[in-house]
Amino acid sequence: MARFNRVDVILKMKEAGIVPVFYNKDAEICRNVIKACFDGGIKVFEFTNRGDYAHEIFSELGKWAEKEIPGMILGVGSVVDPGTASLYMQLGANFIVSPVLNPEMAKVCNRRKVLWSPGCGSLSEISYAEELGAEIVKIFPGSSVGGPGFVKAIKGPCPWTSIMPTGGVEPTVENLKAWFEAGVACVGMGSNLFTKDLIQKKDWKMLTQKVAEAVEIVKSVRKA
Repeated sequence: MARFNRVDVILKMKEAGIVPVFYNKDAEICRNVIKACFDGGIKVFEFTNRGDYAHEIFSELGKWAEKEIPGMILGVGSVVDPGTASLYMQLGANFIVSPVLNPEMAKVCNRRKVLWSPGCGSLSEISYAEELGAEIVKIFPGSSVGGPGFVKAIKGPCPWTSIMPTGGVEPTVENLKAWFEAGVACVGMGSNLFTKDLIQKKDWKMLTQKVAEAVEIVKSVRKA
């Protein structure tokens, strides 16, 4: 059962401006990555549903986080069907992110008042997702769908829409400035934040620093 309600989740997503997206079959690596994000100033984390027995890893991480870093909000991404969404919610997922728009997922998530963020690639899909109760929509892959220009175009007729692009987001001033000036609520960031060399070297101190720098960039961009 989710420990955080969907209002708390969306507020934390918008607060940091960055939702880390990560998966590794090694639970110990996942724990260190999650802790680095937490120490770097991000209190929400998307574990990617990828690989065999991914749900078992998430279950282990959820129990660990509740005990060691109770302020961290863990959710799951890359979920494409209601059955998998229900499984992860039973394991304590506080939010569900999908690369697709599946209305059946809305039903199971709304029933338990768990935040659901579906993947959309057009204004029609975004409008339908909001009709189904989506508080924030994911555009994926962000750069291929149309990048910051797409977000700006959507916010014109629909200024109330909260958008989270994933794919093509980089922890640089230039990239983050373009996204936030276009009007995103937050961004999802995976491999550009968790580079292979950092994970292979297990340089968690450097990762924490990199996360903190990205958070500061978002803050400075928003102030500007």
